[in-house]
Amino acid sequence: MHPNGQTPANLILASSSQYRLRLLNQIGLNPICIAPEIDETAHPHEHAITIATRLSEEKARAVAVNQSNALIIAGDQVCDVNGVILGKPGNAGRAKQQLEHCSGQEVIFHTGLCVFNTATNTMHRHTEKVLVHFRHLSDREIDSYIKKEPAFDCAGSFKMEGLGISLFSSIRSDDPNSLIGLPLIKLCEFLRLEGLAII
Repeated sequence: MHPNGQTPANLILASSSQYRLRLLNQIGLNPICIAPEIDETAHPHEHAITIATRLSEEKARAVAVNQSNALIIAGDQVCDVNGVILGKPGNAGRAKQQLEHCSGQEVIFHTGLCVFNTATNTMHRHTEKVLVHFRHLSDREIDSYIKKEPAFDCAGSFKMEGLGISLFSSIRSDDPNSLIGLPLIKLCEFLRLEGLAII
């Protein structure tokens, strides 16, 4: 129970991402999924961590407009390669360009998290950083990966929970789940604060 006695009736994931939903299912949660309608364009000279933090909050607020008694979970991820921001590639050509750009580089992934209790107007925010060092990838490896696992809807063009792990030499993070889409350790903490115990 929330400290003020109000526990929201609905648990909502402000996303259409199958990856984020799968992470929530993994910890026993079955939220309603509502895709937020927001402009995800970065502001001029906006840093990657700021984008991830801002957009996760904007997604939660966009869904909250029509939800007076809900606990809303929202996230956003930004991929930063030496100051260059990589979005979702959308097709094989762009995926190849992204993986060539990441080859041999340390890539920073910023994953924003926002948990918004609309019943109490309480908001929790956190942005997790994951450092991924990519191996030096040959053209053959890149082409083979794209053919076997076309991750066109993922920033950076890979799926860590699948074959994407073979592209890396190391990962540094307090919560590797962040690389898939949500920092689950921090999320569980926020849910406990809002009276929703996972165990």
